[in-house]
Amino acid sequence: MDSQNRCNLCPRKCNVDRENAKGFCKVGNKVIVARASLHKWEEPCISYKNGAGTVFFSGCNLHCCFCQNDQISNKLFGKEISDRKLADIFLSLQDMGADNIDLVTPTHYVPNIINALNMVKHKLNIPIVYNCGGYELCETIKQLDGYIDVYLPDIKYFSAIISQKYSKAPDYFEKASKAVSAMIKQVGELTYNFNGGLIKGTIIRHLVLPSCRHDSMKIMDWIAENTSQKEVLVSIMNQYTPFEFISDEHSELKRQLTKMEYNSVIDYASKLGLNGFSQQKSSASEEYVPNFDLTGI
Repeated sequence: MDSQNRCNLCPRKCNVDRENAKGFCKVGNKVIVARASLHKWEEPCISYKNGAGTVFFSGCNLHCCFCQNDQISNKLFGKEISDRKLADIFLSLQDMGADNIDLVTPTHYVPNIINALNMVKHKLNIPIVYNCGGYELCETIKQLDGYIDVYLPDIKYFSAIISQKYSKAPDYFEKASKAVSAMIKQVGELTYNFNGGLIKGTIIRHLVLPSCRHDSMKIMDWIAENTSQKEVLVSIMNQYTPFEFISDEHSELKRQLTKMEYNSVIDYASKLGLNGFSQQKSSASEEYVPNFDLTGI
């Protein structure tokens, strides 16, 4: 938020007063959370012991047409809570043995998150993970300096045509590449604890989409050319699921990803020397979509 309380936290720069209006993210200035619980299906170094302490926020600055979390990102299922309650949730997750606090789709709530962390940061002894869609502003990432230990951003698209078609964000790669570079610079090299858990560093996620493998390869090229193995892990995801709500306008997304499409991206990343994670085909299922039932709120 700027000095006039108008929201310009993300590249949309809606410039609205979210106390009285809603931006592209569809939410006001109060935090809405759909689930807070231990989650064992993040990357192995994130959910390495008891599971990540995930907090699923409602609303989103992307609204991808294929979103697996459509129930909360677009339909806004969740419960409105105070910043004090959010701080208490962080402590509760830590008491449950969470490996970290995993903030899922947090961009539009950055001021609230900072406020909540200021209340309890002195009591937290686990890392804070910023798990986002990658469509960020460097200025907002700068605000998070000293609060975030691990960045877990997506880089979804390279092509402006594809990012406009699926997320109405033609400047997606321009903004995401700059923001991810800022994240890496801020948290530095990958650092692990004695259990193999990541306590500092950046993991770049990329979901391979049907008919988009060449776009995926261009993202791998950028990562190889602009990051180092000491700083970044790459998580190439195979969990694309063609939900019924996908419109006929995006008919090419109404099918599963093929084995050839996914493996071609994995092989390409390997040839570039990128380190990280891949997924089994079984992950492409609605069974892996969290049950947003207000657990832990």
